[in-house]
Amino acid sequence: MLLVVLGAVLSVLGAGTAQAAGYRYWSFWEGSGTGWAYATQGPSLVRPDDGSVQGFRFAVSADSQDAAKPRRSPDFAKICADTPAKGGTKRVALVIDPGTAADAPQGETPPPSRTACARVPEDASSAEALASVAKPLRYGSDALLCAISGYPVAGCGEQVSGTTGTESGRATASAPTSASASAPGSGGSGGGGPSAGVLVGVGAVLLLGIAAVAQARRRRG
Repeated sequence: MLLVVLGAVLSVLGAGTAQAAGYRYWSFWEGSGTGWAYATQGPSLVRPDDGSVQGFRFAVSADSQDAAKPRRSPDFAKICADTPAKGGTKRVALVIDPGTAADAPQGETPPPSRTACARVPEDASSAEALASVAKPLRYGSDALLCAISGYPVAGCGEQVSGTTGTESGRATASAPTSASASAPGSGGSGGGGPSAGVLVGVGAVLLLGIAAVAQARRRRG
């Protein structure tokens, strides 16, 4: 009986994870040593210091923990080697990674990844640094960054089914926002776990199993 209950629980959990979806969007990263840290604010709010490295990666991700990082290292010395310091300005190294063909919208091919060194005013934001080297940029109505250097041509934060890249509609309120720069479902749970409905179903299955075991014991008694 317990094995039957356990099998039912696992089947319910499996159904919940099978329905997980991701979003196709440009994620924003900040260089941290030799690696990358997911930005906690959008590029329009971050004002990087001279010598900073900022990264942008286009991919399908379910949440910030699942988001794909830029595939180049945040090497400021290498990226800005030919851009000397200048008074009244700052240098921000940028890594722009359009991702892979698997994550590209239907009919589009991602351009090669590249780096650039932006020399901008001292009070410039990351968005302004990006605009100085990677036009044209395209933003959504909520100021969400939709395209860098014209890629992708259309769309902005589309929800896709699983990781197949098949569009299933527009992103919902849990999609990435320009204010937080967070991937969908990044409110601490990772976004890929069971939903509230799934947990309720698990609880119901467990209660039924406990009742069945108790009834069987009474009959044997």
